Amino acid sequence: MSPRGDTAEAGAVKRIKDLADVLLEEGLITQEQLQLAQSEQERKGRSLGRVLIELGLVKETDLVAALARQVGLEFVDLTAHSIDPSAASLLSDQVARRYRALPIGFEDSRLVVAMSDPSNVFALDDIRTITGLEVKPVVATAADIDAAIRKYGQFDQSVEDVASEAATAAGGQTTDLDEIEAAIEDAPIVKLVNLLITQAVADRASDIHIEPAEKDIRIRYRIDGVLHEVMRSPKNIQAGLISRLKVMADINIAERRIPQDGRIGLVVGGRAVDLRLATLPTVYGEKIVIRILDKTSVLLRLEDLGFSDEAYTPFEKGFRKPYGTVLVTGPTGSGKSTTLYATLNIINSVDRNIITVEDPVEYRLPGINQIQVNNKAGLTFASALRSILRADPDVVLIGEIRDRETALIAMEAALTGHLVLSTLHTNDAASAITRLVEMEVESYLVASALDCVVAQRLARRLCDHCKEAYKPSKAELEEARFPEKVRGQIKELFRPSGCNRCGRTGFRGRMGIYEVMPITEEIERLTAEAKSSEDINRLAIEQGMITLREDGLDKARLGLTSVDEIFRVVV
Repeated sequence: MSPRGDTAEAGAVKRIKDLADVLLEEGLITQEQLQLAQSEQERKGRSLGRVLIELGLVKETDLVAALARQVGLEFVDLTAHSIDPSAASLLSDQVARRYRALPIGFEDSRLVVAMSDPSNVFALDDIRTITGLEVKPVVATAADIDAAIRKYGQFDQSVEDVASEAATAAGGQTTDLDEIEAAIEDAPIVKLVNLLITQAVADRASDIHIEPAEKDIRIRYRIDGVLHEVMRSPKNIQAGLISRLKVMADINIAERRIPQDGRIGLVVGGRAVDLRLATLPTVYGEKIVIRILDKTSVLLRLEDLGFSDEAYTPFEKGFRKPYGTVLVTGPTGSGKSTTLYATLNIINSVDRNIITVEDPVEYRLPGINQIQVNNKAGLTFASALRSILRADPDVVLIGEIRDRETALIAMEAALTGHLVLSTLHTNDAASAITRLVEMEVESYLVASALDCVVAQRLARRLCDHCKEAYKPSKAELEEARFPEKVRGQIKELFRPSGCNRCGRTGFRGRMGIYEVMPITEEIERLTAEAKSSEDINRLAIEQGMITLREDGLDKARLGLTSVDEIFRVVV
């Protein structure tokens, strides 16, 4: 929706009727819901349409469709509509964004243009002049138009065209350093790198994989935790492409035998983006992986990450204490750092001295003292921790507990009045205790210092616009191991379908699956007695702990994800 006033409401519609009257007539809201929204509107000072959407009382597509009908215009759902690329190419990306308008097809010699504000006569005149065609405006949501412009908007050239141009300019494959240094300044290579990064950010990718093969280069994006092949490029641009990225990351382009890593800071689409680049020598050349760090994820609230009330309450009790240890566990890429950063956002205040030691420091947080591990200079987790404890901290965040020395200092810091937050690589919450004991930390020390353990995974969230409801069979519910008490209540589950908005995957975005184990007196006793993780896990479940599988199935029951997705991420 347009911030200028609920898309079409801002134009012709507003002249006919008030938004409230339109929605009541269409039966989209009740009088009670309208009163609730109006009181919220007065409190927030936002437009009525935006408040209704935020409260979940009406969908943006339903709102705009109702407004379009009031002025006799056609509403188009761009997520389900087939867009003609030849029509979209008639308008430059710059003009499309300026007017929030995109040509989507042709009808009776007229150009059909999707617009968020079809009453903008200046936009219609400009589009008519630029294209030389009569224009038929249709209404679409601003969000759908923005997404369609990102996908169909006219780049100077497509990624494939630029790659082809770069290959032609590169000629034969070269390993000569002088030739490579000249090639990386060539416009086609520079343009290709910029396009790859821009497209990855637009597609919400978390990683870019550039992988040399025997006869070409494969480029893949990781979107919502799953890799998707984007393109294959000619082999002869390999040296120039990889060297260009290494120059941007300020690492040695002449060194190809050992792994290297660096950072790149860019502005993409008007926002600052941090890229972390890592090289890995392979038999066909250096593979490059670029991690795209989204700074907005550190500003998320814990509730937005996917914590249910049953999981959030014991976790909050743990991190609200003035001392003790809170561990977040899970495999690489399960969102542990994001959870800890979101926790720091809650407890960060001017009366607290918060110090972190990380490897690497992924996000810069205001008001927090962050230390970057430097093993070559002797600044390890353990040595940094010793120094931190002499700097009068209230809260200490340790990026990861990797060895006995770090674990010991962390436990001792928790016992001497500090709140310690850290991560550990284990499959479930109970295994964190036995992992610390395996690191040769005395079991009584673990029992005394530990307050709460969170195990987590990331599951893909079903696309709200195309998820498909179905009635599960009794056998399927039993096989999925839904709790017996809820099986009879499940009338429908959801599965992915696929639309333009989610890139035909059926999923858009991710959410956390959580298992929170508070350290009760009984669990503390089992820990001190060095009991197995199975014994600890069994007791925690008896005391009411929701397991990873149960939390995942509950989210599937609520329609947030699919059962198959839960099976994919939770063993």
